[in-house]
Amino acid sequence: MHLSLVALVVADYDPAIEFFVGTLGFELVEDSPAETNDGRPKRWVVVRPPGAATGLLLARADGAGQEAVIGQQTAGRVGFFLHVDDFEAAWQRLTDAGVEFTRPPRAEPYGQVAVFLDISGNKWDLIGPA
Repeated sequence: MHLSLVALVVADYDPAIEFFVGTLGFELVEDSPAETNDGRPKRWVVVRPPGAATGLLLARADGAGQEAVIGQQTAGRVGFFLHVDDFEAAWQRLTDAGVEFTRPPRAEPYGQVAVFLDISGNKWDLIGPA
């Protein structure tokens, strides 16, 4: 048993793909046409870090209720954790790419960590070895 996908509500597919693939370096696993439960067109978009088993389903918001949670799916808490082997290189690459970090890097017992925002404003921890 394993967790295969986590849905992440986004405003639109293409900017989200550009952020996760172009900026973070994730792989675009799938981008297929699909339909909503009531027959409207949508896309099935899955991205994931290279070599990872778990991916993100980038789900375009459908209606005001879903639009309201864009960037707030975890109620303002860090809800996503991206582990990297080389923290300094990853932090520098993301900083150079314009990713917004809300706190400077710090040392914690579990490793180096810095909080950043994704394209929608969700908080992520960038985590590297101690």
